[in-house]
Amino acid sequence: MTLPVRDQLKYWGIATAVFAVVLWFLGPVLLPFVIGSAIAYFIDPVADRLERAGLSRIAATAVITIVAILLAVLIGLLVIPTLISQTIDLINIMPQLFQDLQAFIATHFPSLLVEGSSARETLNSIGQAIKERGPALIESVLGSALSVLNIVILLIVVPVVSVYMLLDWDRMIARIDELLPRDHAPVIRTLAGDIDRTLASFIRGMGTVSLILGTYYAIALMLVGLNFGLVVGVVAGLVTFIPYLGALIGGSLAIGLALFQFWGDWTSIGLVAAIFAIGQVIEGNFLTPKLVGSSIGLHPVWLLLALSVFGALFGFVGMLVAVPVAAALGVITRFGVEQYLQSRLYRGLSDQDTQ
Repeated sequence: MTLPVRDQLKYWGIATAVFAVVLWFLGPVLLPFVIGSAIAYFIDPVADRLERAGLSRIAATAVITIVAILLAVLIGLLVIPTLISQTIDLINIMPQLFQDLQAFIATHFPSLLVEGSSARETLNSIGQAIKERGPALIESVLGSALSVLNIVILLIVVPVVSVYMLLDWDRMIARIDELLPRDHAPVIRTLAGDIDRTLASFIRGMGTVSLILGTYYAIALMLVGLNFGLVVGVVAGLVTFIPYLGALIGGSLAIGLALFQFWGDWTSIGLVAAIFAIGQVIEGNFLTPKLVGSSIGLHPVWLLLALSVFGALFGFVGMLVAVPVAAALGVITRFGVEQYLQSRLYRGLSDQDTQ
């Protein structure tokens, strides 16, 4: 006998409240497990393909692990030291860039920097804030990045969790399926499939797009000779998952740096702008349609709202779970709307008249 709707809502409400409380109090502890699970989810299709090619699950996981270790060592030796060095140099040089901006405006637009003007006060306040808080930011970032706890989490716990989750992924999904309430299992499977497709399109698709574009921007900007090109490329790639935002932020930062570095060399400045224009063409016409699809079911505004709310409530862990939760809520909302459109509440008495 199926439980009444009121009892079902009560139990699901309790489960949601328990999830929120656990996330609130155990967020820092859950961080490596959330990251490890996300990595396993991202790589699971690769393991499935290797299994279809004839490898066992253990062999497929071993191959992926070896390749991942080699890539991590390569990135750690070639990319990360340069990225950290350029980031520190960029933060240290920011005050000088603002001074150069003030000098440029004073030369070409002297009326904007009249004593007591709002533009002058704004530039002075921004430059002072960067000068005062830049070193503190570097110290806090490096202090946390070099702490023993974070090193253990990043280098040991996360990879171990990822390997075990990847190895047992299919068995865990099958076990969860066995525990579904029998009366609701078909509906839950349908919703879970829709959520998985949405997440696969967004996380795997947009993750791959961000990786490709970030690599392209970094290499292209460094070849042009732009200082801090690696940092700009990484920043642009990281925010590419929000349409147009990656090109807007990365392009503005790159062109701004190019204006200071190449002022008068309009060819180099034009090349920097062309790099981001070409990146947008590649993303819009090739990468996104091929890797993501025409519709992922996550509107950018809804995604930004979820990231903001979960980040404010649960910190960094909340931002990590914001995307899957937003996808699940979106799928459930669309399902609820479909049920409502087929219900007597929506159709009313007019539906009886047509039968």
